[in-house]
Amino acid sequence: MNTMKIVVLDDYQDVARSLADWDSLGAEVEVITSYVGDHDELVRRLAGAEVVVAMRERTRFTAEVLERLPDLKLLVSTGRRNAAIDLKATERLGITVCGTGYLPHPTAEHTWALILAAQRHLETELAAMRDGAWQSTVGIGLHDKTLGLLGLGNLGQQVARIGQAFGMETIAWSQNLTAERAAEHGVTAVSKEDLFARADVLSVHLVLSKRTRGLVGAAELAAMKPGALLVNTSRGPIIDEQALLDALRERRIRAALDVYDIEPLPADHPLRAMRNATLTPHLGYVTREVYEIFYRDAVEDIAAWRDGNPVRVMTL
Repeated sequence: MNTMKIVVLDDYQDVARSLADWDSLGAEVEVITSYVGDHDELVRRLAGAEVVVAMRERTRFTAEVLERLPDLKLLVSTGRRNAAIDLKATERLGITVCGTGYLPHPTAEHTWALILAAQRHLETELAAMRDGAWQSTVGIGLHDKTLGLLGLGNLGQQVARIGQAFGMETIAWSQNLTAERAAEHGVTAVSKEDLFARADVLSVHLVLSKRTRGLVGAAELAAMKPGALLVNTSRGPIIDEQALLDALRERRIRAALDVYDIEPLPADHPLRAMRNATLTPHLGYVTREVYEIFYRDAVEDIAAWRDGNPVRVMTL
């Protein structure tokens, strides 16, 4: 019997082997620690793999790529959903796609790390301290300010509670949000127009879909208060990137971003040059606790599939 080949993609921190018992699978396991963006190179690296483990949406599995991987039988994606996998193509090709468990609170924590870093100019002050300087900026407090939440699901609710602890007024809008549901979390439901006009800090907490792609455009950004902070730890394409770049260049607003249209963000991308943007490299879910769940569940999924037992199937 041939040994099953497993390829683990995009383990940037090189921790996958230490966080799960891959040896229990009795398989050949290859871990790739760098991003493979070229489709030809990706197909070459995955040749012969019966199982591939994908880290969230770091690598896109288009129909064209999947069709060139005839040995692929199981695609494990960390997390519960993955917009980078063409599920219609996997279904047509007979490739099983499954997910893993997940923890939402690290992203809520990182949202506040970004907000506090931006409000207190931590990027500037940390660098200044390294250079021997002392106090070069004036921060902006949060107490009595308005926190606007674009989406009040699980993550939005967590972010709202922390804002309330800081003494912030919390308001929210989403297409299906009712006043009663918002009030259950101490939040006031407002119109989309009021959300953008009133928020001192506006944080995005929506799932990327056809309905939400480009939802925050030039009109919404123009409605924001001068100097307001726009935070995105959800998905980059929810915000129109060009409209955001224009607003930042004109210094109308500030931004704190963890997600982007293209990831990894190219080294020469104009966002990297914006001094009024606080940027992190999609770290919202990157904690040891989350990774332990991801890789442990991935091993369990592979073992279950190998043995003909149910797996956490990801469906259309």
